[in-house]
Amino acid sequence: MRKTTVTVALVAAIVLAAGSTSAQEKEQTLEGKVTCAKCELKLKDAKDCQTVLVVKDGDKQVIYYFDAKSHKKYHKEICEEGKEGTVVGTVTEKGKKKYIHVSKVEFK
Repeated sequence: MRKTTVTVALVAAIVLAAGSTSAQEKEQTLEGKVTCAKCELKLKDAKDCQTVLVVKDGDKQVIYYFDAKSHKKYHKEICEEGKEGTVVGTVTEKGKKKYIHVSKVEFK
């Protein structure tokens, strides 16, 4: 009986943890400037071109790095000169950087 109770409790904990992860990975709509971290922003850690979205948050700027697939799809259009736009996608964090898996971009 105890083993069954412990097993049920573990399964419930796993289901709850999985549910909270998918809630964090919900699509978001962000507005800002889509640009190149290397060519336009000249970020020190950008050794190669990287597509980013720069969003103003009060007096700060938050930078969202496009994932590899999204970068390839949208970079050519913004490398030399960024464009204002709206980006829809799933945001994740790795270390101190925010990444976005883009499902849609609309330039203004």
